[in-house]
Amino acid sequence: MTILNRPTPLHNTTPDDTLLAENLGDVMYLGYNTNGLAHHDLFDAVELLADLGYQGVAVTIDHHALDPRRKDRLDQIERLRRLLDDLHMRSVVETGARFLLDPRHKHEPTLVSADPDDRARRMRFYEYAIDCAAGLGSDCVSLWSGVLHEPIEYGKALHRLAEGLAELLDYADERGVALGFEPEPGMLVDSMARFEQLLGMIEAQRLRLTLDVGHLHCQGETPISQYVHLWASRLVNVHIEDMRAGTHEHLMFGEGEIDFPPVFEALRQIGYRGGVFVELSRHGHEGPEAAGRAIEFLRPMIETQ
Repeated sequence: MTILNRPTPLHNTTPDDTLLAENLGDVMYLGYNTNGLAHHDLFDAVELLADLGYQGVAVTIDHHALDPRRKDRLDQIERLRRLLDDLHMRSVVETGARFLLDPRHKHEPTLVSADPDDRARRMRFYEYAIDCAAGLGSDCVSLWSGVLHEPIEYGKALHRLAEGLAELLDYADERGVALGFEPEPGMLVDSMARFEQLLGMIEAQRLRLTLDVGHLHCQGETPISQYVHLWASRLVNVHIEDMRAGTHEHLMFGEGEIDFPPVFEALRQIGYRGGVFVELSRHGHEGPEAAGRAIEFLRPMIETQ
């Protein structure tokens, strides 16, 4: 994988449609992220979501879910694959656990960490996530840049990230797994504009997009439907929750400011065939109730397709 020397806008230089189709099914579907059921056993959580009517699950690798340190992790992956098959559920693999790699520092280390050994630790974790996705037959692995904690130039930090992603994309290519990159408020790559700069530094068709609806609203990247259309060809994963402008807080639907019907209409117009995953990680204390309220709110919008 080649690292290019200068950032060139690439949202008009798109992945091949056949590559996008490899990891997507026939219809758009609703899913739920297991980070919103953190107090549940992973397999109980999946069965709960199926009972509520969800057709997919975003599995956040964590202490209770496919933990890479578990001796029986391969058996757990195989068991989960069988359960998903039995329930006719699709999946994505998420990598945003807060304290999995470092019990003292949230989301650390990352691909922009100063220490090369720390970056290597994050890389090995991402490789494991890709292996999980390959074993589960997941639509993609979703990941983000991380927070920059040292006073270096933005361009240098972005190049560091691009180098790590280029290596990771090679690994993902070998296993036939798509990577969905998520711009995250507060991180090095926090907006679609910065994601576009990142794309300009990587010669890679397989770096696709995880689009978080709430993040767009939070960052003032609106109307959201316009961004759905603009990035349609790279879109492989969607996160959804309510949110208020300027405040990165994932809210239950109806508690924020987002108008959701135009978002689903835009997804239908572009022919999106992946998952729309509810991400309410701070609602775990009321997980079953939150998941139930979320699907009741969203189901009418997705069933009109």
